[in-house]
Amino acid sequence: MSNAADRKTTSDAPHGWVDLQVNGYDGVDFSGPGLNLDKIGHVVRCLADRGVTAFCPTMITSPEEIYRENLPLLAEAAADDQLGPHLLGIHLEGPFLSPLDGARGAHPRESVREPSIPFLQHLLEWADDWVSLVTLAPEMPGAIPLIDFLASRGVLVSLGHHLANQETICRACDAGATLATHLGNGIPNQLPRHPNPIWDQLAEERLKIMLIADGHHLPDSFLKVCWRAAGADRILLTSDAAPIAGYPAGEYMNLGHKVRLEENGKLWNPAGNHLVGSSFQLDQCVRHAERVLGLTGAESRKIARENALSLLGLT
Repeated sequence: MSNAADRKTTSDAPHGWVDLQVNGYDGVDFSGPGLNLDKIGHVVRCLADRGVTAFCPTMITSPEEIYRENLPLLAEAAADDQLGPHLLGIHLEGPFLSPLDGARGAHPRESVREPSIPFLQHLLEWADDWVSLVTLAPEMPGAIPLIDFLASRGVLVSLGHHLANQETICRACDAGATLATHLGNGIPNQLPRHPNPIWDQLAEERLKIMLIADGHHLPDSFLKVCWRAAGADRILLTSDAAPIAGYPAGEYMNLGHKVRLEENGKLWNPAGNHLVGSSFQLDQCVRHAERVLGLTGAESRKIARENALSLLGLT
């Protein structure tokens, strides 16, 4: 079976913003029970109305039964004549992440797994090989062979929710990793001055850098540093949109957490004092990045569309 990238062409992606990490929207949770094609279509239409015309539906670390239920549905949507042009393959954010607090972020500890090619093969089978991107922690036992396996099948590998050192990051890139998932997030609040995984990934020129530019996940100063260090050729904007993105301010359950959505759009878990996805969509992130970085239209298109399509082999 061909992988997701083999089934897409450049013409499949409608003109507009491209987001590699969308966990859901307006009550639809790609990692939750009760998912169906109508709900997936609702997200597609809502995001398209905002100019986000292509994206990777993202499943976070989940129990096996949720993978069994939702991956075939997402694969069916990706192969659909109407929905498929808007779906660029599935992003698996987990389950092969660090189990440690801080690095694990909002992912459920009980569903985190050590990297396993046999279990990965089950995931790919349930997804009918529509997986286009996998985020994992490269320091976990078995991660490097798993990266090599994914890269050999044309699946993008991104480093995220990890505490890998420079040597391990280098080995991961040697094996085929090409991306860093939401740099500066999915990591403990306190780190050594240096070295630490943020600087080591930013310095690794083989890695493209995904950033959540919603004004809450990262301070403006960090965005400016990343822009100066990596520039338009290496940066990709993403929303990390949560299932309750699009909701009014209030308290909700989101990705298994009791969260508070503030009037300013901050979405966080007060008990754990951490963010739980974003309430923003990519068009809002683009506008914020444009204000902070003074981007030209060409630069915005590069970091919020062209770089993502290039990574997926669609340019």
